[in-house]
Amino acid sequence: MPLRGTKIGRVLRQRRDDAAIAWTFFRQWLKAPLTTAAVSPSSKELAAEMLSQLPDGTRKVIELGGGTGVFTEALLARGVAPENLLVFELNESLHLHLTQRFPGTKIVCADALSTARVVEREKFAEPGEIDAIVSGLGLLSMSQELQHGILEAAFSVLAPHGRFIQFTYGPTNPVKRDVMRDLHLSARRTGFTVWNVPPASVYVITRAKSRGIKPTRAK
Repeated sequence: MPLRGTKIGRVLRQRRDDAAIAWTFFRQWLKAPLTTAAVSPSSKELAAEMLSQLPDGTRKVIELGGGTGVFTEALLARGVAPENLLVFELNESLHLHLTQRFPGTKIVCADALSTARVVEREKFAEPGEIDAIVSGLGLLSMSQELQHGILEAAFSVLAPHGRFIQFTYGPTNPVKRDVMRDLHLSARRTGFTVWNVPPASVYVITRAKSRGIKPTRAK
């Protein structure tokens, strides 16, 4: 009996697709282990935990470090319109993979330091119009200077209520204390999933109530 179109056939196709995605990601980790956050893609459970922290009424979203598209797929499935999603992926092979997998979504091969410039160049939004940034970046392994640049660029485009949603494999907030203080940010741990390799915590970073980073137009 042919399996095409049956439940078993769909399961087998999904497993084959998942294996192909995992292999794509692992190959990129082998090429650049210091700049790839993990040896395997994020799990769907982690994606669900991350997306549960989106602000109510979220419309425009930026994803930093699209990888193989686990978060991208979840965001689209949640109802974020393709034209309201801007995905950054610096790795050229993963960028090509994403553009082929999500042809209707705007995906750029750029680093997170250029967030404000890319948002303006792509005419994606005005400063302060982004509701959330979902980050798959390996902040834990980054220098203080690099973290500062990425968070500063991110909050220059986020709305006043905007959230920077980040996962980490470490036991605490991956953003260094000095960066949090200098940029007047606050963080809270919102979840943890063991169904990820390795297990991960989710942090939501927002502007401190006393003071925030003013949106600025990229120069």
